[in-house]
Amino acid sequence: MRIHPLDLAIVIAYLLGVTALGMHFRRGQQDAKDYFLGGRTAPWWALAFSIVATETSTLTIIGTPAISYGGNLAFLQLIFGYLLGRVLIVLLLLPGYFRGEFFTAYALIEKRFGPRMRAVAASTFLVTRAIAEGVRVSAIALVVSVVLGTSEKLAVVIVIALTVLYTFEGGMTAVIWTDVAQLLIYLTGSAVTFFVLLHRIPGGWSEVTQVAALAGHKLQVFDFSWNLATKYTFWSGLIGGAFLTMATHGTDQIIVQRLLAARSERDSRRALLASGAIVLIQFTVFLLIGILLFVFAQHWPLLHAGERTDRILPLFLVREMPTGLAGLLLASIVAVAMSNASGSLNAMAASSVLDFATLRGRTADPARFVRLSRGMTLAWGLVLMGFGLVKWGPLLETGLTVASLPFGSLLGLFLLGTFDRGANARGALAGMIVGLATILCLSRFTSVAYTWYFMFGAIVTFVTGAIASRIGSAASRTQVIDA
Repeated sequence: MRIHPLDLAIVIAYLLGVTALGMHFRRGQQDAKDYFLGGRTAPWWALAFSIVATETSTLTIIGTPAISYGGNLAFLQLIFGYLLGRVLIVLLLLPGYFRGEFFTAYALIEKRFGPRMRAVAASTFLVTRAIAEGVRVSAIALVVSVVLGTSEKLAVVIVIALTVLYTFEGGMTAVIWTDVAQLLIYLTGSAVTFFVLLHRIPGGWSEVTQVAALAGHKLQVFDFSWNLATKYTFWSGLIGGAFLTMATHGTDQIIVQRLLAARSERDSRRALLASGAIVLIQFTVFLLIGILLFVFAQHWPLLHAGERTDRILPLFLVREMPTGLAGLLLASIVAVAMSNASGSLNAMAASSVLDFATLRGRTADPARFVRLSRGMTLAWGLVLMGFGLVKWGPLLETGLTVASLPFGSLLGLFLLGTFDRGANARGALAGMIVGLATILCLSRFTSVAYTWYFMFGAIVTFVTGAIASRIGSAASRTQVIDA
């Protein structure tokens, strides 16, 4: 079923409007601070909105309701860990970022372990972010294919091309303020979807609770079991979610770049903590929408047998929403995709230009620096477009699993550099290698849920790095004595 022409016009108007808004910020992009940190002029609340818009993607909006549609509200336990992780970042990692004039997260690694480890950390980020963002980009194609009944490849090309255009022109300032606009659009759209669904269900909320009770534990939130193979329990959510957030928000350039763009450490802290409150509200709404879709489908089925549950929300919007309103809601989903992609493009360009010595030596002239940065933005846009054309599995969990593989060991590297004064570069590299190998073994040969990967990766990296540093130091001292 194709979208109504009025709804299609709304989606197209949104795409062109947000692109024009982003391009408006081209003025004043003169150096690294302007292009990658927005001149450190954005208020804390705008950065909070930008953080949430960046960590939320199209696969979050369509994948989260699909989880509760097919299961229950247990995913919400992971969000409690997201909140704890933010507090730990404020206490443990954030002060280190404001002890110098840093433009990327990995400049802190160079200060502690040297330029080679900075390049290793940055490479880990770039490879992981490119693949994970490719999963998210593929979600755009899923939505647009439902809406237009057209090629998924064409959808990826159009949306990424427009996103590259305004990110290329406007830099971080464009990213932040388009993030603010897009967050407001998709939160409004999600709230409208919730109330329209509730209104369409005969009997309202009482019908929801009754059908959910008959279907089993659809409204269950907490599971206090210690089964490591269960993805969403209270413990995997609180502990695993805290390590996940420390990794993604404390070591991932895409989020750290926003923290560094704050006017001060105090504003950075306020932005990060405020973003946690917004995330809790939005995931609660997303999960409840999935429950409402399940109840709605008992009266009017939306999916055919064997059809992917990720399609449930886009199908409802196209088939059941009033004309005009459906266009606004579909535009809100596309808004998230563009917001996330633009943040990733700017962060990957920043890391590419600033974290590798061969490129750092070519950026002395500010004008040349901006040209190089824009060129790198374009190059990464082509990479994301390529990954977006790959067919992936269940979208939300695929994205989180991809991110969990290397970022656990990256978190361990940051913790090692922060808390172990005796650690050295050789030990840190050994820790990262063993940590990554551990996570790969867990994912390949065990039934341990992905929600624990960050914790195991960080701990193994930290312990191995600490031991290897001391063994290497002892061996060096022995050689000196023998000589």
